Amino acid sequence: MRKNAPYLALALILVGLDQVSKALVEAKVGLHQSVPLIKGFFAIAPIRNKGAILGIFNASGSRLVPVALGLLAFASMLLIGAYFLKTPASEKLVRTAFAFIMTGALGNLIDRAVRGYVVDFLEMHVGRFYWPTFNVADSCITIGAVLLVLAVFIRRKPA
Repeated sequence: MRKNAPYLALALILVGLDQVSKALVEAKVGLHQSVPLIKGFFAIAPIRNKGAILGIFNASGSRLVPVALGLLAFASMLLIGAYFLKTPASEKLVRTAFAFIMTGALGNLIDRAVRGYVVDFLEMHVGRFYWPTFNVADSCITIGAVLLVLAVFIRRKPA
């Protein structure tokens, strides 16, 4: 258990940051409003995402979509958790990557279970070109994926 304590602490801090940021944004910024932080590049613009990544299935209206996505997120967490537990303690980068990915999945799963939708609010754009709105949990998943790729490349040593 001691070898997992730093990863658990990281996960708790990040899930807390994710949930607090979502609650603050919902309390302080109106739905579909935009508060520019860096003009022409970055804004707080909350939306309610009932779908998946990039808003896929968001407009389906089906009650099965949130349930299916919640079950998929839960199954993903279990799978990544199993890999996390099987990864040797010496593989700190891989374990950190798994912790970030599990944290992101948990943050969005909490949203689906409590709110029925995921609160996305970070909006990046250049001119008229917008990146899909995201949140802290999504950022954790992305950071975890990048760390996992780095770990693979670091592990491979040139011949």
